[in-house]
Amino acid sequence: MTDATKQILLVEDDPDHELLTIRALKKSNIANEVRVARDGEEAIDLLFGENAVSPQVILLDLKLPKIDGLEVLRRIREGETTRYLPVVVLTSSDEDRDLVRSYQLGVNSYIRKPVNFSDFAEATRQLGMYWLVLNECAPQT
Repeated sequence: MTDATKQILLVEDDPDHELLTIRALKKSNIANEVRVARDGEEAIDLLFGENAVSPQVILLDLKLPKIDGLEVLRRIREGETTRYLPVVVLTSSDEDRDLVRSYQLGVNSYIRKPVNFSDFAEATRQLGMYWLVLNECAPQT
């Protein structure tokens, strides 16, 4: 699979966090296409709709309009074609219940968004390197 096919699905409703994430990925020389869903409903449609995408990794915020991130994660794990997709919760939530519930629902990784940009950029670089370069995903069904 080439880098061009290793698409990232970013599920983020905050335009500033969206721009920071994309900027941090580019700064880290991660050239993969980033598709953005700005609410949970859009994420579900991108994953299960008529023109469904099959990303290499999903970066999922929890506090989303329409359908929250935990519900999106639950649906991903229940879906035949999505259950093995790597999902990384990337959130500013510091609620332990969100952390615990994410793992109960089968998240692969849970990252609290660092406050300053350089820490955020470094976390994003490491995240991209691991999930897009080192990790081997289960074959899509």
